[in-house]
Amino acid sequence: MSYQPQFTIRYGLVAQLEEIAALREKILAATVQVPWIPALQKDTRLRNAHSSTAIEGNPLTLEQVRLLAEGNELPSATGRSKQEVLNYFAGLRFIEQHLKKSPLTHEHLLKLHQVIAGGVMDQGTAGRYRTIAVRVGRYVPPPAGEVSGLMFELLAWWNQEAPRLSPVLSSAVLHYRFEEIHPFADGNGRTGRTLALWELYRRGFDTHHIFSVDEFYWENRPRYYAALENVRKSDADLTGWLEYAAEGLRVTLEKVWGRVQRLTAKSGRRKLVLRPKQEQLLQMLRDRKHMSPAEIWAALGVTKQGALKLLNPLLTAGMVRRVGTRKSGRYILA
Repeated sequence: MSYQPQFTIRYGLVAQLEEIAALREKILAATVQVPWIPALQKDTRLRNAHSSTAIEGNPLTLEQVRLLAEGNELPSATGRSKQEVLNYFAGLRFIEQHLKKSPLTHEHLLKLHQVIAGGVMDQGTAGRYRTIAVRVGRYVPPPAGEVSGLMFELLAWWNQEAPRLSPVLSSAVLHYRFEEIHPFADGNGRTGRTLALWELYRRGFDTHHIFSVDEFYWENRPRYYAALENVRKSDADLTGWLEYAAEGLRVTLEKVWGRVQRLTAKSGRRKLVLRPKQEQLLQMLRDRKHMSPAEIWAALGVTKQGALKLLNPLLTAGMVRRVGTRKSGRYILA
């Protein structure tokens, strides 16, 4: 048996979906031939990590999260607050590395939770469904003995039924139902929001990974929690929640469009049509943080001269820079 979400598509939601589609097309059209996509991706990753952990009470500011991502120690911050953010970065990398996985299984979800909640659990074990009763405010999630079966049904829906819906809607349904089940003893909020992002990524909605919807939730946390609670008050009718989530995505895309316009104006005439191996190189630098010249030409399967032909336009456009000495220099994203 599969989970069957209940909702009604009202005019307001249709209007939101149309606005979202139009904004997304503008953004994608504007990001075809630009040198600053890695900078926007980095900014989005920081905003996602900051917002999703801040919703759960993490005290680090966006600037502190930025410093932490760059390898700074932050001596004034607690070990736990730093670990939560670093875990979330690792969770984002995990879903990016598993975009093509199908079907998604319990093992994928358990591993994601282990990455996100490892070392920061108040109760329970990271990477294992809960064996205890939990309470979220006044809400009491299903008994622990029902969790595995409910997650089996949700996974069946995600793998089989979700592709029939717009990814805007399927990601919101997944987000809510996961939080309703509350399958782990701790870390459900961060994991559930990451799953919603995973759905947008795997459905190809956010191909560049430049949308940070969690920022919308964080900016008005009382409204976010109220939207979740209202589903339970409405006998599991998701209509209001879907409208709220769609509004969040629309607002997010409006902000992204503003950033795109500012970056376009800043870059002026510097345009670069990325070749496939240049895209591959940028992805490797995102994953590995830095690479030596020898590592680059070995990984790309090109000669030293071929690697330089790929690197020079990226250096000129300001997308990549070289650090270190002449002998030990390495390349990093700018």
